[in-house]
Amino acid sequence: VGVKESHQTTIFRIIAAILHLGNLEIQAERDGDACSVSSEDEHLSNFCGLLGVEHSQMQHWLCHRK
Repeated sequence: VGVKESHQTTIFRIIAAILHLGNLEIQAERDGDACSVSSEDEHLSNFCGLLGVEHSQMQHWLCHRK
């Protein structure tokens, strides 16, 4: 395809992170007005590890909009 190996690795990491994000279990709270993500969710840990983002910040901003 002509894509450098380093770029392929980056693309695969992003795709893997997106797939893990799709497997997150988000629990609704207060009749659907709020939600939460378990800090023990392995998919959240994998997502954060693949993209290099802070676990607690991602857990917070997945459930809070601004």
